[in-house]
Amino acid sequence: MTASAALLVPLLIDRSGEAGPPADQRLQDDYTAAANEYRVPRSILMGVSYLQSRWDSHPGIPSVVGGYGPMHLVDAHGSGARQPGRPHAVTAGPPGSRPQNSPAGTTGQSADLRRAAGLIGLPAAQLRTDDDANVRGGAALLAAAQRQLGKPLSPNPVDWWEAVARFPGTTDRASAVVYADDVFDVIRRGAHRTTDGGQRVSLPASPRVRPPAPLAQAPRRPTEVDCPAELSCSWLKAPYVEIDDDEYGNHQLADRPRDQRIDYIVIHDTEAPLTSMLQTIQDPEESSWHYSIRSSDGHVTQHIRIKDAAWHSGSQFVNARSIGIEHEGFLRQPDAWYTEQMYRSSARLVKYLAKKYGVPLDRQHVFGHDNVPAPTEDTIPDMHDDPGPFWDWRHYFDLLGAPLRATAGPNSDIVMILPDYAHHKPLFTGCTKGGVQCAPHGSSAVRLRTEPDDDAPLIQDPGRRPDGDDSTADVDDLGSRVSAGQSFAVAERSGDWTAIWYQGRKAWFKNPEKHPTAVGARGRMVTPKDGLREVEVFGRALPEEDAYPEEVDEQPESSPLPYTLRAGQRYVTQSRVLGSYLEKASGGDSPSPVVQGQEAYYEIQLGHRLAYVRASDVDVVTASAAAGPPGHAARPPLR
Repeated sequence: MTASAALLVPLLIDRSGEAGPPADQRLQDDYTAAANEYRVPRSILMGVSYLQSRWDSHPGIPSVVGGYGPMHLVDAHGSGARQPGRPHAVTAGPPGSRPQNSPAGTTGQSADLRRAAGLIGLPAAQLRTDDDANVRGGAALLAAAQRQLGKPLSPNPVDWWEAVARFPGTTDRASAVVYADDVFDVIRRGAHRTTDGGQRVSLPASPRVRPPAPLAQAPRRPTEVDCPAELSCSWLKAPYVEIDDDEYGNHQLADRPRDQRIDYIVIHDTEAPLTSMLQTIQDPEESSWHYSIRSSDGHVTQHIRIKDAAWHSGSQFVNARSIGIEHEGFLRQPDAWYTEQMYRSSARLVKYLAKKYGVPLDRQHVFGHDNVPAPTEDTIPDMHDDPGPFWDWRHYFDLLGAPLRATAGPNSDIVMILPDYAHHKPLFTGCTKGGVQCAPHGSSAVRLRTEPDDDAPLIQDPGRRPDGDDSTADVDDLGSRVSAGQSFAVAERSGDWTAIWYQGRKAWFKNPEKHPTAVGARGRMVTPKDGLREVEVFGRALPEEDAYPEEVDEQPESSPLPYTLRAGQRYVTQSRVLGSYLEKASGGDSPSPVVQGQEAYYEIQLGHRLAYVRASDVDVVTASAAAGPPGHAARPPLR
C-alpha cells in the first residue's frame, strides 16, 4: 500500500489492533481478500492485474488513457487524467479502431474506475490512490461481467475466460482473444516480482489451466500488412512520391531480403502522441518507419512494406538492413506510456519478424534507436536516445522467448549487463526539468566510472562531447551508460567492481556478488591483430572502391569514428557483415540498386552504441566460459 493511501485505510478496515501481513506483502493480501469478497478466482484477479500493470501501482499517477493502480482502472474524467507538463495523447487510430482520445470509460470499457467505485461503494478518488480499493474495484468489475454473461461465480478459472476477454473493453474481438490468452498464459506459467512500491507479489503456476478459448475470426487486413495472425494490425501507407527533381520520399523502394539481408530490428519510441506521428508518416518530406504500436492497447499499424527501406535510424547503412518499429511514448514518462499490452504486442511482432527474416534475438540485432551507430564522427552528437533507460529490456526479451541470462560463470571473460530492473534505480535528472532529479525508477541502464569508486568521475564520450565536457546523469546523456543485454569483454575486476573495455578504455561499474548488475556470458570477441597498436572503428560498413558499378556513384570512403581499439583490448561481436550500400532511388518504381562489397567487417559492442571494425584488422577469440552453467549449448557460427 502506498504512503499516500495510508490515510484512507481506516475507511476500509481498522488494522490498528492487529499485526497484519508484512509491510511488503500487503498487496498480495489485498488480492486474496478481494478475490474472496467478490468470489473471483484469485488467479484470475491477479492474472488480469498483471496484464494491466504488472501489479505496479504508480500511486496516483494516471497512464496516457487515465488508468490508475494495479488494476489500471480508467477514469475518463478524473482530475489526474491530464497532468501539467505531460502531453495528453489525442490519438486518431486506424479506421474502425477506438480513438485514443475517447478514454476507455466512455466506450463501454469494462475497467471503468467510476463504475468500479460505485460497485464497491467508495469515492472514485480513493481508487486512484489506494491499492486495496483499486484491487477490490477490479474484482467487482470482473464479478459483474461474469453475471452479465449469465455465468456463475465459479471457483474454476476456466469458466471466467469470456469475462477476462471483456475486461480491457477492446472493440476488436481478435485483440480481446489475445488479451484473455495472455492472462491465462500468466496463470499457467505463474509470476513473481517486486512491484514499484516494494511489494512482493507471487502467483503460483497452474499449468493445467488451459481453457477451451473460442477461436477468433481471423482479423481482416490489407494484403500489404505483414503481421502475426493473432495481432490486430492495420495499414496506413507512407507515401513514395517525388518531392524534388528526381528525388523521392519518404522511404526507399527495395527488394529485401532478396537483394539485401535484414539484420536488425530497431526499437523506437515516438516522443510524441501517435496522432502527430501518423501525420508525420504521411508527409513525403519527413522520416518514416515500418510499424507504429499504440500505447493504450498495443494496436499495430504498418506503414511500409518490409521489402522497402524506411528512413528511421539516422544511418542509411542501418536503414538498408533493418525494420523500424515506433512505440507511442515518452522516455521520461515510462509509467504512463510503456504499457504491458504495448510490450506484448511489440514482442509478438518482433518474434514473428525475427523468425520470418532470420534476425537473431540478441541485443546486437534487436536494439534501441539509442544503440544505432553514428555513421560519421560529426553525426554522433545528433543521434537519438530513445527508448531510453526505463525501457525494460529484460522483460521484453522474456516476452520474445529469448530471456537474457547467464551463460557462463561469474569469472568469465565476457559479462552481459543485467541489473534487476525493479530494484536497480540509478540517479537520473531531467525527467521534468533540466538538472532536476527524476523520481527513483527501475532501469535497464548501468552507469560507468573511470575508477572503481562511487565518487570517481563518469566515463566521458569523446564523440558525444568533443569539447571535453563531463558526462552527466541526465536522462538523455548516453556518454557513460550500458544497458541490459549488452555484452562486453572484461578488462579487470576489483572487489565489487568490474571494468569492461568501452570506447577504447577501461570503464568501471559496481557489480556486487549479492546484487549483481552483470552476469557471465559466453561469446566471441575481436582484438587487434599482433603487431597492430590500434585499429580504426567505423559507424558503417561501406563497400570497397572497386565494388561500385559504373552506373552508381561511388561513396566517399568511410571515415573512422573518434574511438580506437588498442592492442590487448577486446570487444564482443555477434555478427560478421560485408560492406554494402543501398543507393537512393532517382525516380521510377524500380528498387534502389544495392552495391555489395567483399570486404568483411565485424559488428562490435563498442560502447552504448554499436560499431564496426575491418575483419582484416582483428583476430576473433572465444571467451573462457569460467565454469559456465552445465549443458549450455555453444552459440551458432557468426552470421
